[in-house]
Amino acid sequence: MMLAYLTTPLIGIVDTAVVGQLGDAALLGGLAAGAIVFDVVFNTFNALRSSTTGLVAQAFGRGDSVEERAILMRSLIASAGIGIVLALLTPAVIAAGVWFISPEPEVAEAMRRYIGIRMLAAPLTLINFSILGYVLGRGEGNLGLAIQLLLNGTNIALSILLGLKLGWGLEGVAWGTVGGEALAALAGLAIIVRRSAGMPRLTRARLLDTKALLRMLALNGDIMIRSFSLLAAFALFTRQGAQLGTVTLAANAVLMNFFLVSGYFLDGFATAAEQLAGRAVGARYAPAFQRAIRLTCLWGFALSGVCAAVFLLGGDSFIRLITTAPEVREAATLYLPWAALTAVSGVLAFQMDGVFIGATWSRDMRNMMLLSLAIFVFWLMVVGARFGNHGLWAALHIFLITRGVSLAAILPRRARQTFA
Repeated sequence: MMLAYLTTPLIGIVDTAVVGQLGDAALLGGLAAGAIVFDVVFNTFNALRSSTTGLVAQAFGRGDSVEERAILMRSLIASAGIGIVLALLTPAVIAAGVWFISPEPEVAEAMRRYIGIRMLAAPLTLINFSILGYVLGRGEGNLGLAIQLLLNGTNIALSILLGLKLGWGLEGVAWGTVGGEALAALAGLAIIVRRSAGMPRLTRARLLDTKALLRMLALNGDIMIRSFSLLAAFALFTRQGAQLGTVTLAANAVLMNFFLVSGYFLDGFATAAEQLAGRAVGARYAPAFQRAIRLTCLWGFALSGVCAAVFLLGGDSFIRLITTAPEVREAATLYLPWAALTAVSGVLAFQMDGVFIGATWSRDMRNMMLLSLAIFVFWLMVVGARFGNHGLWAALHIFLITRGVSLAAILPRRARQTFA
């Protein structure tokens, strides 16, 4: 899953590089601002992926294969319905995004074009969340890798073809994303249909089991609040960067790729924690739960240090590859150490998220995320206002550290309650 997740930030890198070759800071800023609006909307509904993973992992731990399929079908139905509604709300999403980010006029126009195209893939994106959640809950890492490679590989290839080769620019990058989501959804659904062939048909009573539906809704609701709060923090980060000027906004867009690469890389351990913690909770076996925490913590911190070192040593070359604008390169190089060290400050947050998702302790995740967001906003206003972009990056580090430490602090008590 580390390999699978590493393909996701490559999309952002390629998209940024494609638009960066056009030499227009406004287009690069529009891509960054549009992407964060899109992420706020869709990663809020990443709860569909997380909740499906946790519930399927626990059903797997109990040996209940029928419930695994029922969880998947409930998740797919919810994904398709929510996705259609979001696609219809595209004009409202665009208006809200431009109002919140409040960028310069050229950046705002680029945002509108980018978001308008990407929102067409809303149902497909959420369906892919559900399929991936089911696969990860069953611990099928190879299949998860294959699906992600198909989705992200197609996205990257189409973005380069449409954005650069055919000269569609920013619009080509957006259409590349739509194409990747469509192909992955078709492939995932085909795998599920083939796998279900010959199995007993799910009864209506099992699919619409009231207790299971209420649990899924409660879990999704908590994780949605948690995900929205997380993305709200990144949206505030982008908005504050926009207020510091187009060059700073574009430089931060380049640097956020370092955070995304390290984050998705470390998400491999978070996924392992989801699977193993969920199975242990489903089987009611505390030793496996404790061992999963120890191993993912050890490997996560070790590799986060490696990530930070690689970024610090090779970051300048990466920045020159991403953008041709001299003023953006200079600004990005100045703030590079802040971006490189996010791997270390964020590793505990990623690991703890995985444990709490697998154990379906969603209320604790929600509460600690709201606490972390409040602390982030406080520091953003106090530190960011005084020290500009340095203060902005410092506030982001405080946010990441608070997330991890707050969850780790309540972990022992929740574990005792669950395995008592």
